[in-house]
Amino acid sequence: MPAQGENAMRRVMQKKTFRAGLTALALVASASPVAVLAADAPVTEAQLAEHIKVLASDAFEGRAPGTEGEDRTIAYIVGEWAKAGLEAVPGSATPWLQPVPLIESQSTGSSAKFKVRGRDFALADDGIILTGREPSVSLAGVSAVFVGYGVDGAGKVNADVTGKLAIMLFDNAPFGDKLPRYRERRQMLADAGAAGVLVIATDALPWEQLREAVGEKSTRLANAKAGPQISGFLSAEAADALLAGAGQDGAALREAAKSKDYLGLALPVTADLAATSTIRAYDSHNVIAKLPGAKPDGKAVLFLGHWDHLGICRPDDATDRICNGAVDNASGIAVLIETAKRLATGPRADRDIYFLATTAEEKGLLGAHYFADHPALPLADITVALNVDTIAISPRGTPVATIGRGQPAYDAVVRDVATKLGRKLDDDGEADAFIQRQDGWALGAKGVTSLMVGGSFSDMPLLEVFLGSDYHQASDNFSDQIPLGGAAEDADLHVALGRAFADTKRWPGK
Repeated sequence: MPAQGENAMRRVMQKKTFRAGLTALALVASASPVAVLAADAPVTEAQLAEHIKVLASDAFEGRAPGTEGEDRTIAYIVGEWAKAGLEAVPGSATPWLQPVPLIESQSTGSSAKFKVRGRDFALADDGIILTGREPSVSLAGVSAVFVGYGVDGAGKVNADVTGKLAIMLFDNAPFGDKLPRYRERRQMLADAGAAGVLVIATDALPWEQLREAVGEKSTRLANAKAGPQISGFLSAEAADALLAGAGQDGAALREAAKSKDYLGLALPVTADLAATSTIRAYDSHNVIAKLPGAKPDGKAVLFLGHWDHLGICRPDDATDRICNGAVDNASGIAVLIETAKRLATGPRADRDIYFLATTAEEKGLLGAHYFADHPALPLADITVALNVDTIAISPRGTPVATIGRGQPAYDAVVRDVATKLGRKLDDDGEADAFIQRQDGWALGAKGVTSLMVGGSFSDMPLLEVFLGSDYHQASDNFSDQIPLGGAAEDADLHVALGRAFADTKRWPGK
């Protein structure tokens, strides 16, 4: 058979062998004797480094979903959690694993033609990027409407977009701090009937990088709502040119859109849009484990962090082709492993404690969203979710910031636990900017109190250095230069938080 067919068959056989091996691994690991440790012995930098070296090694190929790197990653996590004494969630059809059905697409071509007041209007090809939801999509003669941010002050769609092309601003709306981000607003416009959505890029989205990113593969949940038939981006220059051709001033429209009562503007513009794509369906996996409580009361603590990264992310001729994701987020998984060991080998907590390693966070929190829609335990039973992400940023002694703060009872527990560990609290609120960029957001949207607690999002200058250098680059490798002191302190903090929230007397449960 052709080489491609042989590879596909080999992949199927590897998957079957892997599943059988995973079950055997868990059984052997759970039967192995666990070293008896002093109760909650401090997590060391060396212990975290050991896990990060493995998870961020080239052998794991950057931990991309749907690859052999995924198989190695989840086998490692399951093995470590089983050795610690965690259990597969009872009743699961795939012990330890939650399949997450995904759809991957990649644009293979597009075209866009505009008319203003019935006359052809030329827009530079390099000023527009289009993608289609299906293998082949075309729209003919759709009317355009500028919708500003797409929502009003109440977070509702602000214009009639049925059957139209909605042209929307990328930036977050300035008239509310809890309004949906651009992806959610794009989906809301599609739900309201928009045939297509074009997002106007800003300086926050460098155009050449955006063109490269959109040309790469994108992923969505297989059961996700149908988005617009065609979506894409306009460069700021192309958008201003199109608006000017329609007799409007782009700067004036952007200023008008800042009002929470803005209702959009129908433009004398029609468009013919077309896009083709390749589509692939596959399953990735969340990893789920349980530490049964000594006195369960129907409430549970959930620890979570994403295991995935970007995989092989550079062309064949690149010196380093793999985005290994040492800090983002092998460091978080390392903390979850060591936290599980402390909680499992020390005094058993009252409540059940669950551990969740999510897939496809880098593709839009997809694994977390899937778990929120298909939870392994009732969401109402989760008294708190503690997310661990990008934790190896700051040194020892960094104050503790909380993403998701603002609920007095929870804030009081965090403050009490951190203070008893000798940690200071950072209450400047800078970390709040990241609330929608982490897995806890998916659970928070379902009413689960979700917190991300630690030092990495407290020291903004250090975080910005990472975000401006190694973040999502092939240079995010393990090295002795990664500051693991703060990560070790934050691991100890999570052990203590787990004990506090799992204590039925200390925390009555919400």
